[in-house]
Amino acid sequence: MYRCILRAKIHMARVTDCVLHYEGSIGIDEDIIEAAGILPFEQVHVCNLNNGERFVTYVIPAERGSRGFTLNGPAARKAAVGDRIVIFAYSWMEEAGIPDALPRVLIMDEENRIAVVREGRGG
Repeated sequence: MYRCILRAKIHMARVTDCVLHYEGSIGIDEDIIEAAGILPFEQVHVCNLNNGERFVTYVIPAERGSRGFTLNGPAARKAAVGDRIVIFAYSWMEEAGIPDALPRVLIMDEENRIAVVREGRGG
């Protein structure tokens, strides 16, 4: 049996821009997605800590070093610049491998710098 398990999380990122007239997606600084182990165009779930909105989209790489988190297209209606968000990436795993699966968690500071990197349970 396969189960959907958390693989990566970016916690407490701050939205830096919202661009309504765009095809859709979330733009994330390429350095940050690499540190999280998330691939360009990978599906992610996004939760807004300020208003409770939740949505599914895909990642596009934003300028390396920009510390940017841009909501594009309809997702731009789900947050405002400055809102704090959490981004989740999941993967399907064979049940036997789940005990060894440890999600990578990045906790962001006020300036969207990576403050903590954690691999393990409790993410």
